[in-house]
Amino acid sequence: MSVLINICTWMLGAGVLIASAGAAEVQMQAAPNTMVMKQGGTMSGGSMQGGSMQGGAAPANARSSDYSDGYQYRGMAGWEETDEMTVSKIIADQTEYRFNNNGKNTVRWDMQGWRGTDYNKLWVKFEGDHEPTTRAGNLELQTLYSHSVSAFWDFQIGGRYDRFYSPGLVNDRFLAVIGFQGLAPYWFDVEPALFVSDNGDISARVTATYDLLFTQRLILQPRLEVNAALTEAAQFGVGKGINDAQLGLRLRYEVRRELAPYVGIAWQRQFGSTANLARAGGEAVSNVSLIAGLRWWF
Repeated sequence: MSVLINICTWMLGAGVLIASAGAAEVQMQAAPNTMVMKQGGTMSGGSMQGGSMQGGAAPANARSSDYSDGYQYRGMAGWEETDEMTVSKIIADQTEYRFNNNGKNTVRWDMQGWRGTDYNKLWVKFEGDHEPTTRAGNLELQTLYSHSVSAFWDFQIGGRYDRFYSPGLVNDRFLAVIGFQGLAPYWFDVEPALFVSDNGDISARVTATYDLLFTQRLILQPRLEVNAALTEAAQFGVGKGINDAQLGLRLRYEVRRELAPYVGIAWQRQFGSTANLARAGGEAVSNVSLIAGLRWWF
């Protein structure tokens, strides 16, 4: 029994010694931190008085805050950030021949091209119709400054030139353009735009397309276009209100991504005073076309 009491007494004494040594070590490790102070500071009641803990000149070997170490970017061709690289593209969504039920077959084109960075581009749009038999038609050319306002949308502003022609008659006009172009939810490509002519005529247009992939090469593209005007411009066949609606379906096969022949069908209908102007000129107010064409880009 006495042996057991001696062993317990010895273990208790060893524990006290170990705890005392640990406390002393902690105090020694904390001591340097409690004694460091800025030159000119004093200690009072165990607290720091005087200067700040921070300040003074940085060590000679300290790194710069942005980790550049004084290096200045000078640019290297081919190593730019991708959103600052200059890119360009020309794409013809429509270069086609239309077999119209009104008997006046037409050649139709609709193409766009741009050059610039992801943020700012020069954008050009060119479209028109031509009747080979009557040598009549119209064309439209837009030159725009395009600025990215979000990940999928560009704001566009610029000018537009219209030309309507037939043997012995030419009408043309200039318009200011303001609009947007981008990718709407569910992958619709949308182009809403507002136009103001040099005579003060105001009109608008909305175009929307969607690519429906049957395979990686076989693609069906529905296309809807609606035109409207606040004022009448009879010499250009434009009435007040909703002018016309156009709906097309084009089935293309991409031989290569850059080259795709297609076939399709298109329907067009004029409304209101625009239809009245067409009737007065001996034109039909609706038309259905069978289409054969080629989509290409580079």
